[in-house]
Amino acid sequence: MSDTQDDNREQVKAERHQQRQQKVKAAVDAKVAEAQEERGVLMVITGNGKGKSTAGFGNVARAVGHGKSAAVVQFIKGGWECGERNLLQKVGVPFVVMNTGFTWDTQDREKDMQACEETWAPAEKMLANPSIDLVLLDELTYMVAYHYLDLERVITALKNRPPHQHVIITGRSCHRSLIELADTVSEIEAVKHAFDAGVKAQVGFDY
Repeated sequence: MSDTQDDNREQVKAERHQQRQQKVKAAVDAKVAEAQEERGVLMVITGNGKGKSTAGFGNVARAVGHGKSAAVVQFIKGGWECGERNLLQKVGVPFVVMNTGFTWDTQDREKDMQACEETWAPAEKMLANPSIDLVLLDELTYMVAYHYLDLERVITALKNRPPHQHVIITGRSCHRSLIELADTVSEIEAVKHAFDAGVKAQVGFDY
């Protein structure tokens, strides 16, 4: 095959690629043009894979980076170090932490329910505060799944929050009512996890 024929084939491929990309761009531009509403988004990050809380904290960092106000409520977590908390508290992000650790550590349902209530009460105030642009409810799904927290109470707080306020809920086994209420739902799938191969949770990577 001659150099000229090679050049012609490459030119045809380039033109076809450009045409495909033009169609993609037109479709994307149309979607962008349609999406003009601005309001608070309720996002759920669930699934059995690793990275749900990390993704939620990424959104908090993004908001703060744009000069927005954010607040974080951590359920389930214990009193151990949290790299995200260490960083974000320094820039004024308020945290409420349940601090009891995992339920299989406490083995005390009444104590866990009381701790949940003490954590949810300030969370409700955050969800009613128009000065907060984003609230991260980390591991909230467990509180609903274990019936430590009334589902309707959660839904009411979410529905009645300030119109501009974004909320992110993380955790496994999210209740279907919260999924239905959410605007955006991402499910993180577990493919492999280092812990299953005997690798311990490590500072600066896992927490």
